[in-house]
Amino acid sequence: MNKITDIMRTLIIILVLAIFWSCSSSVDTTQFSPEEHFNYALSLFQDESYELAVKEFQSILLQYPGSPVNDDSRYYLAMTYFNRGQFLLSGYEFSKLIRDIPTSPFVSTAQFMLAEAYYELSPPYALDQSYTKKAIEEYQAFIDFFPADEKVEEAERKIKEMTNKLALKDYNSGLIYEKMEYYSAALKYYSQVSDMYHDTEYGPLALYKKVMIEVDRNKKTDALSDISTFLNRYPDHQYIGELKNIEQALLN
Repeated sequence: MNKITDIMRTLIIILVLAIFWSCSSSVDTTQFSPEEHFNYALSLFQDESYELAVKEFQSILLQYPGSPVNDDSRYYLAMTYFNRGQFLLSGYEFSKLIRDIPTSPFVSTAQFMLAEAYYELSPPYALDQSYTKKAIEEYQAFIDFFPADEKVEEAERKIKEMTNKLALKDYNSGLIYEKMEYYSAALKYYSQVSDMYHDTEYGPLALYKKVMIEVDRNKKTDALSDISTFLNRYPDHQYIGELKNIEQALLN
């Protein structure tokens, strides 16, 4: 009985503290100017009180649509969503800022963060890669519009990373079809990697695999053409010697 009483007493104390905290954290913003309201919302963001910050930034956007703090609030609302891991909502708010307030000083950062949101949504290579492609698109837009920005190098690195993931997906599909002896399908995927992602690590691997299938399937003309492409495109690759020998054998 005493144990039950102690548990009940503890629960009551926790409930009272929760109510007290809730009341003490609420602030009457009705008398605030737009700037004061924004500063309050920003303080919540900086304290990582993200749930409360979202509500206040949303309130500012509804109450003061033409205010100078509108773009600030939109940007920090997007950043709040981002920090909470709500990347789709974050991306929506960043894109809305870019579209609706193109003269905002936040636009360049918002464009980069829009790409970052899709980057975070990009799944492992075996899954659908729509978000990966969207991340590449938004990083490229950032580079195109803000070529002097200090984050361009990071954007380029992440484009390379995401492109490599797309190449891996298609290359792996080629391997699977080849293993199943569906050679036409395998050639299709190897060709796609070779043509679209030739500057990734999977470009030469795919072209090499394509040549091997063509040789095995007696596609002499196609094999010679792809060997020539490989020799010109990857002159220092480890497969060069082997492919030169194959080329010589096909020509004899």
